[in-house]
Amino acid sequence: MDLVSRAQGIILNPKKAWETIKSEDIQVKDLFTSYAMILAAIPAIAHFIGLGLVGRNIPFVGWYRYGLGSAFLYMLLSYILSLVSVLIVGFIINALAPTFGSTQNLNKAMALAVYCMTPYWVAGILYIIPFLGILVFLAGFYGLYILYLGFAQGMLDTPKEKVIGFFIVSLVVTIVILLIVSFILGGIFAVGAVSGAY
Repeated sequence: MDLVSRAQGIILNPKKAWETIKSEDIQVKDLFTSYAMILAAIPAIAHFIGLGLVGRNIPFVGWYRYGLGSAFLYMLLSYILSLVSVLIVGFIINALAPTFGSTQNLNKAMALAVYCMTPYWVAGILYIIPFLGILVFLAGFYGLYILYLGFAQGMLDTPKEKVIGFFIVSLVVTIVILLIVSFILGGIFAVGAVSGAY
């Protein structure tokens, strides 16, 4: 699999990309090592640069930069938690499949979870300039549309009348997991800032 052309296809022509992906049977390990682990590094590294080198303007505080050690820790944790959250979403989608008359297939369920993160991961380069983070957030919303298209293209052979339901439940699960990850990261660094540990 060519990472660049796959990411480009998912972002620019997701419907056609899902048709191709449906005919493949990429193992979870290969999907992560040749795709997810590489793309997930983009926002993580951009966070390091944005938080540790560029900094940001905080109202009533002024220009603020993390120490390099703190920025590195943030990069490492955000990278690991991003991959773990995608893995959890993939397992949950696979576990929910029978509930929606769909076929359980961990490789395909994981493909849904991984590929829908593509716009977020690619747009993550914008974290270099922290105030552009809102654009990364919007790219994440586009990823949810890509997830819907994956279900609609029959990645798990979901009956048409159950596609919306399966998508909505998967959407809620994805949002909850991503919020938990955000709270974990925010909590760790808020505590560190207050205690002066970083």
